[in-house]
Amino acid sequence: MSQHKKSSIYTRTGDTGETSLFSGRRVPKNSPRLEACGALDVASSHIGLARSLLTGEATEERKQLDNDLTRIQHLLFNLGAMLACEDDHPPEDYPCVEQRDVDWMERRIDELDAGLPPLQQFILPGGSPAASALHVARAVIRRVERLIVGLIEREQSVSRTCLVFLNRLSDFLFILARHENQRKGCGDVSWDKDALDAKLID
Repeated sequence: MSQHKKSSIYTRTGDTGETSLFSGRRVPKNSPRLEACGALDVASSHIGLARSLLTGEATEERKQLDNDLTRIQHLLFNLGAMLACEDDHPPEDYPCVEQRDVDWMERRIDELDAGLPPLQQFILPGGSPAASALHVARAVIRRVERLIVGLIEREQSVSRTCLVFLNRLSDFLFILARHENQRKGCGDVSWDKDALDAKLID
C-alpha cells in the first residue's frame, strides 16, 4: 500500500517578501499586480462569508444564490490566475474568465432585477448579514478594477476581458445584495441628500 507524504503548508520561498508569478519571475508582494490578486482574495472571502450566512435554509432561492456565489468564487480564482500569468494569451489549458462568464452574469442580473422594485435613488450598503457581506465584496471588486486600470496605465499586459468581467461582477453583486435583502424582508435604505439637514438622523 503506497503512502503519500502530506505537503507542507509553508514553503519559506516568500519569507523575503517576494513571490513568483506564473512565468517564474519573482516580484515584491506589494507589487501592483499582486495587490490586485490580494484584493480578489479579499472579495472572495467576503463572498464566502455571505455564503456561510445562508446556512440553515433549504429553499430553492437560497440554493440558487449559493450556486451563483460558488460560481463567482471559482471565477475569481481563475481571474487571479490570469493576473499572475502576465500575458494577454495564457496557455490553452490555463484557467481564465471568458465572455461566456460575462454573458452568464448579464442573464442572471436581468432575471433577478426583474423581480426587484425600480431603483430611484442610490442606496446605503447594508440590510441582512449576507447582503451586507455582498456589498463589501462589491466595493472590493471596484478596488480591483481600479488596480487593473493602473496596471494598464503602466503598460502591463492585462486581458481586456478582465475589466469587462469585473465591471459586470460589481453590478451582479449589487443585484444579489438587493435580491437577498428582498428575500429576507429587509428593504433597501435610500440615500437622502437632505437627511442630515432635516435631522432625520439622530
